[in-house]
Amino acid sequence: MKIKRTGYQLLKLLAAFSFAVMVFGLFVSAEGIEEMENASRFAMTAWSLLPPVIAIGLALVTKEVYSSLFAGILAGGLLYSEFNLEGTLTHVFIDGIEASLSDPYNVGILIFLIILGIIVQMMNKAGGSAAFGRWASRKIRTRSGAQLATIGLGSLIFIDDYFNCLTVGSVMRPVCDSKRISRAKLAYLIDATAAPVCIIAPVSSWAAAVSSYVSEGNGLALFIRAIPFNFYAILTIVMMIFLSVTDLEYGPMAEHEKTAMETGDVFAGIADLTDHREEMNNHNGKVIDLVFPILVLIVCCVIGMIYSGGFFQGTDFITAFSASDASVGLMLGSSVTLMAAAAFYLARGVLNFKEITSCIPEGFRAMVPAILILTFAWSLKAMTDSLGAREYVGQLVMNHAGTFRSFLPAIIFMIACLLSFATGTSWGTFGILIPVTLSVFPVADPLGVVCISACMAGAVCGDHCSPISDTTIMASAGAQCDHVTHVTTQLPYAMTAAAVSFAAYIIAGFLPNAFVVLPLAIVLMAAVLFALRTLFRKRRAASGL
Repeated sequence: MKIKRTGYQLLKLLAAFSFAVMVFGLFVSAEGIEEMENASRFAMTAWSLLPPVIAIGLALVTKEVYSSLFAGILAGGLLYSEFNLEGTLTHVFIDGIEASLSDPYNVGILIFLIILGIIVQMMNKAGGSAAFGRWASRKIRTRSGAQLATIGLGSLIFIDDYFNCLTVGSVMRPVCDSKRISRAKLAYLIDATAAPVCIIAPVSSWAAAVSSYVSEGNGLALFIRAIPFNFYAILTIVMMIFLSVTDLEYGPMAEHEKTAMETGDVFAGIADLTDHREEMNNHNGKVIDLVFPILVLIVCCVIGMIYSGGFFQGTDFITAFSASDASVGLMLGSSVTLMAAAAFYLARGVLNFKEITSCIPEGFRAMVPAILILTFAWSLKAMTDSLGAREYVGQLVMNHAGTFRSFLPAIIFMIACLLSFATGTSWGTFGILIPVTLSVFPVADPLGVVCISACMAGAVCGDHCSPISDTTIMASAGAQCDHVTHVTTQLPYAMTAAAVSFAAYIIAGFLPNAFVVLPLAIVLMAAVLFALRTLFRKRRAASGL
C-alpha cells in the first residue's frame, strides 16, 4: 500500500510538473531567440523540455526504462511535427532512432561496448574474474578496503568516462562481491569516479571537449584554472571516501547494502544473474587471466586515442590527445585487445577455439540492455535538439546574465544541472553554456573562471543523476546492476554533493578565491556528512536495529 501511495504521489507530481512546463511554454516568450529554419511552433520554448521530463519521470515512477524513454521520444516527435502522424513517425524513427544508430561516433561506442562484453565473457569463462576475486579477498580484508580500491582504480583511469566505467566494473565486481558490497553501491562508486574524475583531469577526453569550446586557443589553460572551483567533482570524491571509511549509508542504498551484508545477495533480488554467479564460482584460471587483458586494453585504448588525434603523423602527445576521437580510439583499442586476449587464452590452454567463439554471442547478449538504453537515450537527445531545448536555455541565461552578477556561478550551476539532467549529456551542456559564459565574462575575469567551472560542475552533476545519461548507463553495465536501481540509489548521494556545491558557488560569487572557498566547501561537506551519520545512527538506535 505504501509503495502504491508513493507511486501515485510521484505520478501526480509528474503530471503537475508537466502541466507547469506546458503553461510556461505558452506564456514565456522566446524574445531574442532567432527562429529555427522550418521549426515547429513548440521549438525553442519551454515545451522543448517536456520530452525528457516525461521520460525521466516515467522511468522513476514505473521502474521500466525502455518504455519510458520511448514515451519521451514519441512526445518529442509529436511536438516537432505538431501532432502530424506521418511527421511524427518519420521524425522518431528516421531522424531519431535511425540517425542515432548511423552516427559514426555512436556506432564506435556500440562496437566498443560489444567487444568489451565479449572480453569480459572470455575472462569469466577462463576463470580470471573468479581468481582475481579470491586473490583480492585475501589481500583486501575489509569492505572499506574494497570500496577504497574501487575509488583508487577509478581515479587512475581518468582518460575517458566510458572506458573508466566498463574497465573498473570488470576488475572490481569479483572483489566487491567477495566483501558483500551491493551492485548498487559498486555502480555508484563507478559512476562517481567516471565523469567527476575526468572533469578535473587535464589529460582526458573531457578536458579536450571543454577546451574545444574556447575560441581563443587557451582552452586547456582555462580548464586547469577552473579545476579548484569544480566543487561538485571534488566534493563527490570527498564524499565517496567518507562513505567508504565510515560505512554511512542512507536512502534506498541503505536497504541494498543491508541486504548484501546480511544475506550475501549483492543483487538484492532485483535481477536474475544466476549465470554470473556461476562464473564467479569458476575455480579454473589465474589472476593473470584477468590482469593481462585489462592491461592490454588500457595500453591499446590510449594508443588508439592518440592515433585518432594524429600522434603518429607527427602531432605532439598533448595536441593529439586533445584532438582525439574517443569513439575511434576505444573501438580500435578494444579490437586489438580482443585478438590479443584470444591468442593469450589459446596459448595458455585455458580456453579452446570453440569456447572463445561462444563468448561472442554471450558478450553481445550481456550488452543488449545497455545498447537499447543508449540508443533510446541518443534518440531522445535528438528530439530535444530538434526542438531547440539547448538554444532556449542558453538564450535565457544570456538574457539574464547581468542581473545577479555575484549569484551567477550558483545560477549557472543550477541551470547546467537541470539541462544536463534533462538532455542526458554533459558535453552538449558545455557547448551551450560555456560560449554564453565567455561572452559575458572575459577570460581574465576571476568570476568568469568560477562560472566556467560552475558550468562544468553542473553538467557533470546532471549527467551523474540522469537516467538517460550515457555515463550512467555505462556505470550500470559495468557493475551489472539494474539501471533504474542504480539511478534511484545514487540520487540522494549526488543531491547531497550538489546542495553543498550550490552553497559553495554562492560563496565563490562574492569571494572568487579557490584557496579560501575550496577548503570551506570541503569542511561544509564533512559537516553535512557527519550530521547525516549522527542522524541515521540515532534513527537506527531508536528503531532497535
